[in-house]
Amino acid sequence: MPPPPHFLLVTFPAQGHINPALQLAKRLLRMGARVTYSTTVSAQHRMTGTTPPLDGLMFKGFSDGYDDGFNSRDFDHDEVKQYMSVLKSRGSETLSQLIVDSEKEGQPISCMIYTLLLPWAADVARGLHIPSVNFWIQPAMVLDIYYYYFNGYDDVITKSANDPSCSINLPGLPPLSGGDLPSFLIPSNNYPFLLMSFQEQLEVLDQDTNPRILVNTCDALEPEALRAVDKFKMEAIGPSIPSAFLDGQDPNDTCFGGDILHGRNSTDYKEWLNSKPESSVVYVSFGSMAVLKKPQMEEIARWVA
Repeated sequence: MPPPPHFLLVTFPAQGHINPALQLAKRLLRMGARVTYSTTVSAQHRMTGTTPPLDGLMFKGFSDGYDDGFNSRDFDHDEVKQYMSVLKSRGSETLSQLIVDSEKEGQPISCMIYTLLLPWAADVARGLHIPSVNFWIQPAMVLDIYYYYFNGYDDVITKSANDPSCSINLPGLPPLSGGDLPSFLIPSNNYPFLLMSFQEQLEVLDQDTNPRILVNTCDALEPEALRAVDKFKMEAIGPSIPSAFLDGQDPNDTCFGGDILHGRNSTDYKEWLNSKPESSVVYVSFGSMAVLKKPQMEEIARWVA
């Protein structure tokens, strides 16, 4: 009997990437595959103790050049840009070595799956003759919008971003407004170099003859968006949430695990949440890396109230 396929799941070290990737890892394990989960060394250290042990799941970190952790002052533009540059250079080296070492240990990688902001991971896989698949953790429509932006519709999208009342018409998609655009495409984007990462991702996919993309969505939710770009074969595999809340195949799977933010007064807010009546709390999230100004926070508070 041939050995089961061995997937290398590579994730950017952010909570919004780690959560869905871990759920994908669990699903692959239930299908009989072997999975090596790889994120940066510092993120993996923070995950220790928050991820339940799973048969067949191995953890191996790669270096981003900041193995003791990357600390930025409110995600300073220049510091984040420098981080992304070092992540690409050191990450490429150490991820490549991880794959080579796995081969030497008799555990060759069959396929690499990688999340957003890591387009260089596909280059590593290609250089080692390993197939790779992108796991798009955002809606399919976001991928479509980025694709059209970098393929002839940048002027249309940019002009519409400045006018929320303007209708944006893109092939295969329903009419959009400026408010529907990803934040990296609006004029106030503070991280233009991250937009370049999405461009690099699309260029990497263009190098494949039949690029396949796993998307954290479902067919019933985005039937048009999943088929808007003919050259991409998008497979809806979402929503990537614990099995107990989705298909019930594993009733014990009730949490994401992999918490890298647990040091931020998690006990305090959990106690506060548990003290409130059921269905009485409105949860508003802008991601673990967003930095909002005081007027924005006040406006959100007024809206929620």
